[in-house]
Amino acid sequence: MTGCSAPLPSWNDGAVKQAILTFVERTTAKDSPDFVPPPERIAVFDNDGTLWAEQPTYVQLAFAIDRVRELAPRNSDWKDQQPFKSILEGDVQAALIEGPQSVPQIIAATHAGMTTDEFERIVRAWLGKAHHPRFQRPYTDLVYQPMIELIRYLEANEFRVSIVSAGGTDFIRVWTEKTCGLPRSHVIGSTIKTRFVIRMAVLP
Repeated sequence: MTGCSAPLPSWNDGAVKQAILTFVERTTAKDSPDFVPPPERIAVFDNDGTLWAEQPTYVQLAFAIDRVRELAPRNSDWKDQQPFKSILEGDVQAALIEGPQSVPQIIAATHAGMTTDEFERIVRAWLGKAHHPRFQRPYTDLVYQPMIELIRYLEANEFRVSIVSAGGTDFIRVWTEKTCGLPRSHVIGSTIKTRFVIRMAVLP
């Protein structure tokens, strides 16, 4: 087995930590009956509540709410239309209890109508300036350190680590690159409908 001399330093010494260490030892030791060849070592994690904090709301929803405020001048009807009306009045909770369709409405209105490259630039800009309302720290700082250590430990032992989430693929891939260092090909999430369009460049 490879890896650091003191793996998972933020984890409490106990049954859970020992179970992880034992599992990795059993699956990576070539003389073990449970040995798994490196190409078959795969570890998959959820994102919400596992890697990023989900209180008082999911990071991607916080992004979408900020986008509602940013886009409001271009959508004058939102001031009278729920769930946007409540968001613009500063009552996010009221917006979210409008019904199960509220979040998809907010996501659709704030994530659509642009290229994937444009969306990525917007997400990167937001992550560079947005702060958690309670901790007043960048959202990219608010990750669970024990989970980051676990990812690094598994990678050191030749596991392919992936994230599978109900969150938006294009958003989480940007966030994961900045916080976990995972390649975007290792992140799977939800997507909205995407169209392939060729834009003709206007030459000077």
